[in-house]
Amino acid sequence: MQALHIHAGPRALGHIRQQGLAPADVRLVPAAAGGPKGLILTHLDRHLFGRWLPQADESHRLDLVGASIGAWRMAAALMPDPAKAFDHLAQVYISQRYDPEPGRKRPSPQRVSSDFAKALDSFFTASLAGMLAHPRWRLHMVTSRGLGILRRAGPMGTLAGFAGLVLGNAVSRRAVGSWLERTVFSVAGQPPFKLDDQPTRVIPLSEQNFLPALQASCSIPFVLDPVHDIPGCPAGAHWDGGIVDYHFHWPFASAMSQGVVLYPHFQQQVIPGWLDKAFKSRHRATPALDNMVLLAPNPAWVATLPGGKLPDRNDFKTLNNDTRITHWRQAVSECEKLADEWQGWLDQGCPADRVKPL
Repeated sequence: MQALHIHAGPRALGHIRQQGLAPADVRLVPAAAGGPKGLILTHLDRHLFGRWLPQADESHRLDLVGASIGAWRMAAALMPDPAKAFDHLAQVYISQRYDPEPGRKRPSPQRVSSDFAKALDSFFTASLAGMLAHPRWRLHMVTSRGLGILRRAGPMGTLAGFAGLVLGNAVSRRAVGSWLERTVFSVAGQPPFKLDDQPTRVIPLSEQNFLPALQASCSIPFVLDPVHDIPGCPAGAHWDGGIVDYHFHWPFASAMSQGVVLYPHFQQQVIPGWLDKAFKSRHRATPALDNMVLLAPNPAWVATLPGGKLPDRNDFKTLNNDTRITHWRQAVSECEKLADEWQGWLDQGCPADRVKPL
């Protein structure tokens, strides 16, 4: 396998050695924040949610957890035709153009937020009732609700609050909970297991709060405005869910007695929060991930993509729109190799010697 690497925790690897991997074995799929990096998973998502996972019998229940673009991806999985929805997501995301207002070098957060809200409305509204009533798959979207001076977004208060968040997180990840509250919007009325590593609030996901919750989950500070006063929540400002849960390093293994977590991801490392990117010691696998099977692109294959890397938000600054769109479309086209190699591994009987440790 040249494009795809498969990684597994020890419990998941033991499962693969004994019985391979079947759709019914998968109990939870997390989806990371990471903006355009998530585009590289387009064809894997098409395969997993459009072909493979639906093969489980009708009694199978699957939890889908996402933040930021991961929330958008997991919501797309619930649409009537998931493969078509993932194609549409890539098309909409790639074609984004946020031209600055007159007299500005960059578009204002208000402008980006307004255009993004329209895009989400157009994408989801017609299918929303059926998505939330999906008979087998349950969506959980995560936002970061401001506490203290971050409860209401004002320019100086927001700057001061995020400065305090950065400093506190440098000392301990636990300090994040002094500034932000993880908010899980759950179609099941509760996440798949209890979370106590950070202050956590659970809100039933409904047609009334779906769009504002999804926009909030994607609202990068200082790039988009926060979303205030989401229906069903206490008053306050909600930002990108990836600030608290960048890659979902949750207590999967201790909370799940059966099955595996299947994680289509854009890298091998599972980083807890966005601010933890700078702290390599927080990137290591832990026993919490023992039941995880993680699918990620081979770094050597990534180096063959346009620019020698995955699409990322810096491309908006370093490339003109036409070049960025061309590069991103080419990357999405190339990522079909990930799905082909995944299917090849399944067809060969899930050989465990092709699986790397987390």
